[in-house]
Amino acid sequence: MIEFKNVSVTYRGGVRALRHVDLTIDEGELVVVVGLSGAGKSTLLRAMNGLVPTTEGSITVGGTEVVGASSAELRDIRSRIGMIFQTFNLVHRTSVVNNVLMGRLAEVPAWRSTLGLWPADDREAAMVALERVGIVEKAYVRAADLSGGQQQRVGIARALAQEPSVMLADEPVAALDPVTSRQVMGDLQRINRDLGITTLINLHFLDLAREYGRRLVGLREGEIVFDGDIDDVTDATFLEIYGRAITDDDLKASGG
Repeated sequence: MIEFKNVSVTYRGGVRALRHVDLTIDEGELVVVVGLSGAGKSTLLRAMNGLVPTTEGSITVGGTEVVGASSAELRDIRSRIGMIFQTFNLVHRTSVVNNVLMGRLAEVPAWRSTLGLWPADDREAAMVALERVGIVEKAYVRAADLSGGQQQRVGIARALAQEPSVMLADEPVAALDPVTSRQVMGDLQRINRDLGITTLINLHFLDLAREYGRRLVGLREGEIVFDGDIDDVTDATFLEIYGRAITDDDLKASGG
């Protein structure tokens, strides 16, 4: 489904965000990526849909090469990849269902979305996505009037409305309290299990990684230093990934 071969990313100024990454993710897998801030977690996800240009190597998603892809090819790749952001990225002034319908933009003519004349099938897809994350009753509420956890669930529903084959979640619970974080992680875990969508989740919090992950990838200074089953992860594994002792700030249970 997703394959990185010798992938490096160097930003302007010479900062190397990824260093010779080799990684294969099978269809339907749920993978949690952990590491300190600046370890390359966000770059790894954003390189998959071409939001970050790759300096070296090859990335394929569903057999399609991302590196060097044309604008049309990138649009096709991105239409198959749902993206969930730390900051939710909702349009606050409009309704929840309109935000979710934005996940259907690749499927409808621009004039329809501009005028709000969404086909019935697309509206149905949006409502089904909201139902799947448990907030369909908020469909006609303004996004600005939702709690942070509810806004993140709208973000998940918007990504689901794309009917993606891959879901990327970039620090989806960083701005949420511990209880809400577990609700959101439970949504992502259930979607992966029920729909078989290949799911990658960037996390900083180690307790959540253990609770919800199946496979763990650890990044340190742009390199993969661990890739294996979550059941094989020990405190020594996290020490290798983080390069220091674990603190309360690394655990969501503490409210860090």
